[in-house]
Amino acid sequence: MPGYLYLAIAIVAEVIATASLKSVKGLSTPLPLLLVIVGYAISFWMLTLVVRSIPVGIAYAIWAGLGIVLVSVAALVLYQQKLDTPALLGMGMIVSGVVVIQLFSQSAGH
Repeated sequence: MPGYLYLAIAIVAEVIATASLKSVKGLSTPLPLLLVIVGYAISFWMLTLVVRSIPVGIAYAIWAGLGIVLVSVAALVLYQQKLDTPALLGMGMIVSGVVVIQLFSQSAGH
């Protein structure tokens, strides 16, 4: 179970870092820059712990898939960036893929 806790932390840290990128304007905005640097550092550190107990391909699929969806939600909330129907359908397919991996794949390390 710690692998999935580390994975959740990695995803949240990556989402914070990625959502902060839009606000970085060089060194004139130190807080967003710090969020980007620290967020990605935590995310990759947690991923190094994740792959000790979850296969790297599975961990990356979950990290990337959920990251895409959560970054899009953050962009909607923070920057009012709306997605069209094809983008929403594509993200639905990504989430479906992660669900299939978790429910049916023997590779997921249950």
